[in-house]
Amino acid sequence: MELSCTGEDRELCISLAGEVDHHRARGLMEGIDREVGIRLPRHLVLDLGGVTFMDSSGIAVLLRAYKRTAELGGTVVVRNVPEQAGKVLRTAGLERLLRFE
Repeated sequence: MELSCTGEDRELCISLAGEVDHHRARGLMEGIDREVGIRLPRHLVLDLGGVTFMDSSGIAVLLRAYKRTAELGGTVVVRNVPEQAGKVLRTAGLERLLRFE
């Protein structure tokens, strides 16, 4: 799983690529936590355009990112959600917490 970050002025975009599954979820959460802790974003964009597969572990990854950003008073947007990952996230009802574009 690849994680890349861009952004400035307290806006952070984290792009994920590869599989988001139980083998990679902990590393993703740690990486997102680290970047949010360093950059203290008011606005976090999670770009899932490069995700090839997501299981229920992806729900935990997004919820963790939401929680960490909310602690800073920030907002989270999820972009470029692949069809398969979208099914997983919608089934969990994440559209009630996060904005999807």
